[in-house]
Amino acid sequence: MDKNMKQYLDKAQVLIEALPYIQRFNRKIIVVKYGGSAMVDEELKKQVIEDVTLLKLVGFKPIIVHGGGKEISRWVGKVGMKPQFINGLRVTDEETMEVAEMVLGKVNKSLVQLVEELGVRAIGISGKDGGLLKVEKKLSNGKDIGFVGEVSQVNTDIIYDLLEKDFLPIICPVGLDNHYNTYNINADDAACAIARAVKAEKLAFLTDIEGVYKDPTDPATLISELSVEEAGKLMAEGYIGGGMLPKLKNCIDAIENGVSRVHILDGRIAHCLLLEIFTNKGIGTAILHGEEGRYYHGEQ
Repeated sequence: MDKNMKQYLDKAQVLIEALPYIQRFNRKIIVVKYGGSAMVDEELKKQVIEDVTLLKLVGFKPIIVHGGGKEISRWVGKVGMKPQFINGLRVTDEETMEVAEMVLGKVNKSLVQLVEELGVRAIGISGKDGGLLKVEKKLSNGKDIGFVGEVSQVNTDIIYDLLEKDFLPIICPVGLDNHYNTYNINADDAACAIARAVKAEKLAFLTDIEGVYKDPTDPATLISELSVEEAGKLMAEGYIGGGMLPKLKNCIDAIENGVSRVHILDGRIAHCLLLEIFTNKGIGTAILHGEEGRYYHGEQ
């Protein structure tokens, strides 16, 4: 067979493999938590936005919730302040909050710009807009870490209105408490709260790791599929530690509150979202309800 013809046939095969997934998730809401290296590397940033835009154009309803931790730390350093963390959470005093909000707003509009360049209408909003994210003060093991908020309420009307009008919402994790003070929200927490509130079909975390490992020191122990029960067991038995622990707790919480499946993906891999969502093999870790399997069409 002609080499060029084989390439075309391979492309056709990829599209055919994607078909059941496109049918399954058509008109369904997918929340993408966007952070880590994929936000810093310009090429990766472009590829993530291309992925999300493609999801939108094939009939999905994506929502981006973004972080900006590395960029915030850079700007906090630039203005001569020292970033401070307690139990992995940024201590956010009034000055840091001011810098964080400024940086997150800048990141938000740069993502809107990238999506608009690809011909899809995007609207960037902060959790402050229309009371989208109401928060309460979050303590870290009983310690006050400043203006760090826990989402207590999500105003889904705004999100549904934007989706209905065919916009791609890009949400910045800043919220207000009952006294209208501004709080920074961990982007993972914000993505989970939003996914739960809109009963998203999928929640995808773009991270700087390949997925969940049974043994973090051994890449061969990557788990490609995990039920909520298995995830709970791994945590109880002490296999999961560090930054993965709160992430996995968030995943379980999301699934127990109506999200159908959660994906933990390596955002450093080009087009990781498309590979995970549209192929039988997938590349990260999918966390599912106990009774649900990953594959819709044949086996891997």
